[in-house]
Parts: sequence; structure tokens; C-alpha cells
Amino acid sequence: MSSTPTLISVEEYLRTSYRPDCDYIDGKVLARNMGEKPHARLQSFFIKFFAKYEVEHGFEPLPEQRLQTGDKRYRIPDVMIAEPSEELIVRTPPLLCIEILCSKDRMREIQERVDDYARMGVPCSWVIDPWRRKAFTAGPDAILQEVGTQMGRPLLTIPGTNISIEVETIFAELDRLAAAQRP
Repeated sequence: MSSTPTLISVEEYLRTSYRPDCDYIDGKVLARNMGEKPHARLQSFFIKFFAKYEVEHGFEPLPEQRLQTGDKRYRIPDVMIAEPSEELIVRTPPLLCIEILCSKDRMREIQERVDDYARMGVPCSWVIDPWRRKAFTAGPDAILQEVGTQMGRPLLTIPGTNISIEVETIFAELDRLAAAQRP
């Protein structure tokens, strides 16, 4: 016997606290994979990395902030780069959404998230896979592509800005943090 998920209203979703927060897609509350150290380390790394551009570019890095991608669709990107706002839920397309894979994440599910971001007008999404040491990017077309080589090294960029980061820098920081934790 298959079980049918219980559907809830947007209003109920918005007034309920989930720990950790969950996505809401067309009446269904969907848990997100998280809680693994590589995920947390990279999330922290990106918040620190983008903080140095905050004043110059007039945006703020937000971890696990609700993003309304449609009438009945809310996603919680691992990190988003958005214009400062007093809104409790981001409803304006952010400049960038970043997803960091956990060991149980599947690319098909991540692609659905990226599709939602693109439909709402997010111009750029990054997907970081700490397990396979790969990085992917998608533009407004939502087509995920493994990061190619620019100027000799794989580079993640945000179109329309001077912001870029070498993929190897991301994984070197992950290695550094892991080494610092060893006794």
C-alpha cells in the first residue's frame, strides 16, 4: 500500500517552524538533506567568502533563508546572495543560489531546485559536490554544467560582477578545515 503525503496550505507551512527548515512544493513539505560536516564547512566558507563583497556590491549572503519561487513553492537554498531587504521571506530573485550536496542528495532533485530558481528569475546557480570534488553552474536556462576552464583553471563566476572563485580554492579550504579538526 503506497502512502500519500499529507497536503498542507501555504499558510500552515509559513506559520510552522521546522528544524531544519523544509522546502514547500505544491502543498507538500519536503525535508532537505543536511547535517554533514562537509556541507556545513562549505556553507560557512561561502558566507565568509561573500561577506567581503557585501559593501561593494550591495548584497548580503544568506544561509538557509526561505525563498518563494512560486505561488505554492518555497525553497531554502544552502546559501543565497540577495539584495538587502526587510522581508522575512525573500520574494525577489536573488543574484545567486548555492546548493551544497550531502551524501544522500541526487542530481535529479538538485536539478528540480535549480529549475525552480531559474523559473523565478535567478540568473545564476552553483551546485557544489564535496564528495566528488566537482562544481556545477547554471544560468537562467537552468542547464547544469560542470564548471569549465577559464584562464587555465576551473572558475565559478557570477555574471555581471567581478566576483569569481577557483574551484580548487573551495576544495582546498575544505581540506584545510578537515586537517584542522584532526588531533
